[in-house]
Amino acid sequence: MLDRALNPSASAPFAREDGAAAGWAVSHGLVGYDEAVAAMEARVAAIAEGRAGELVWLLEHPPLYTAGVSAKASDLLEPDRFPVFRSGRGGQFTYHGPGQRVAYVMLDLSGRRRDVRAFVGALEAWLIAALGRFNVSGEVRPDRVGVWVARKAPGAAAREDKIAAIGVKLRRWVSFHGVALNVEPDLSHFSGIVPCGQTEHGVTSLVELGRPVTMDEADAALMAAFREVFGPVAPASPPL
Repeated sequence: MLDRALNPSASAPFAREDGAAAGWAVSHGLVGYDEAVAAMEARVAAIAEGRAGELVWLLEHPPLYTAGVSAKASDLLEPDRFPVFRSGRGGQFTYHGPGQRVAYVMLDLSGRRRDVRAFVGALEAWLIAALGRFNVSGEVRPDRVGVWVARKAPGAAAREDKIAAIGVKLRRWVSFHGVALNVEPDLSHFSGIVPCGQTEHGVTSLVELGRPVTMDEADAALMAAFREVFGPVAPASPPL
């Protein structure tokens, strides 16, 4: 069903009704946060006005913290460690940095499905399908947004770590912001915040889980899984 438990095995359950492809762009090198948000805002306005097509933009940021609309000041534990940016996306504090694949997802839900809950479920299903390509079982929880990995080491208590964050916003039914998948970031950088307000759980990455995945390999998995959930993509240029 198209919900937070969306089934990606269906044929592209969140594809455009007209079958059109979304643009798929990858920026190499680190992209500044303010510059990326400005470019994303401009593209979202152009999509809403019919002047541009949909775009999924993959990039990496330099080390920084962002505060979503629900962020609590007390969750910023080290305010002087990295630059802090206020963000219009949903959610609380999160970290971005090298080794983390950020995907800004600019899709027109008017041509797909005007259902915010189903859209978040589709993003989760996309990430879970991508992780599955590396034999990592991503899971969702009804009280927590994002994708989690259940872990049980011999002699240790079971725990759940977050491997991917989701924070989106809609404007005129066009989505922006998106997802962040931990491929090989410096996980110690998360200690400057309470990630997404979760004190009971940690964070992990593909490499920390013993999957020596390159960013190119992660991108290929994300593209293949995106096609399964959202439909076709076509090569596109980054917006900056």
